Amino acid sequence: MNHHAVSNTTLQVSLGERSYPIMIGAHLLANPESIVTFLPAPRVMLVTNETLYPLYGEALAAALRQHGIHVLKICLPDGEQFKDWPALNQIFDALLEYACDRKTTLIALGGGVIGDITGFAAATYQRGVPLIQIPTTLLAQVDSSVGGKTAINHPRGKNMIGAFYQPLLVLADTDSLKTLPEREYRSGLAEVIKYGLGLDAEFFGWLEANIDALNCRDAAALAYAIKRSCEIKAQIVAADERETAKDGGRALLNLGHTFGHAIETALGYGVWLHGEAVACGMVLAAQLSHQLGSLDAASLGRAVALIRSVGLPIAMPDIATDAILEHMGRDKKNEGGNIRLILPSTIGTSVVNATVSTARIGAFLDSQKLKA
Repeated sequence: MNHHAVSNTTLQVSLGERSYPIMIGAHLLANPESIVTFLPAPRVMLVTNETLYPLYGEALAAALRQHGIHVLKICLPDGEQFKDWPALNQIFDALLEYACDRKTTLIALGGGVIGDITGFAAATYQRGVPLIQIPTTLLAQVDSSVGGKTAINHPRGKNMIGAFYQPLLVLADTDSLKTLPEREYRSGLAEVIKYGLGLDAEFFGWLEANIDALNCRDAAALAYAIKRSCEIKAQIVAADERETAKDGGRALLNLGHTFGHAIETALGYGVWLHGEAVACGMVLAAQLSHQLGSLDAASLGRAVALIRSVGLPIAMPDIATDAILEHMGRDKKNEGGNIRLILPSTIGTSVVNATVSTARIGAFLDSQKLKA
């Protein structure tokens, strides 16, 4: 693999008239021409957080202004616990205060929290205004910024209030990952591993072979991991935009998330990062699949080893089984009272399983706690 210049890539999310490009590469934020060409009018509202504005927001705003764009900005508080109604209202208040119309483009500059909340604001302000996603964390670049899922959290469940709303453009500048704290970076690698474990055996093998390079943030390895993750997601979203496929479809992107969201909500938002909870959730899904006689021991071992080698949690936190089951019972993917689990059947293949009883899942969770 070439470890020198990282070439920029553009992928397409094919959704008919709602299709849009994902641009991936270095120095993209330094050249805002790519953003300007997508703006329906020379007016944007930049939504970011207090941490990112001085790092990237200020320079982006200045560059856009040089192109004659009128730039307004909102700085939200930083953290999953602020993905809520008050923060959403802060965006609406600003849009109304500045009398923003339907041609004002919202630009989400940040991680999954900023992307989700800005996307939801764009979907609902005046019933829909243009949106550009500029994800600055690994997790947002490989997952949350792509595919049009937007939401805020509710104290009783993650991402419970939201909308499907596609952006005009996703711009993933890999340079922004250089300032990402180590824990956030590793959290993002959980979603990268998800694509390999759940959907692409070849990619999983590549991750095993390149995990040291990824742990060191090697630019070329990282660029490939982001590109491959986005390719897999774009393909699945194009086939099942609103997660209605009967045979899995987009639901398969939720490997590790049913357990993971329950862990996040039960612990309290922000205690574990999303990727940390998903990593633990993937281990639980793999262990359960193995117990059910589906995933073989060697594959289970590979899955756990890869997640462990990234420094992500593989043991459950100390939460009452009842609390986890209660949150799993509220999951959006459930149907007819049964918890719908996404379980890996082999490395690179996963299935939707809604046949495991709640009692069986409870017993399984109890058995995992004894091991911790």
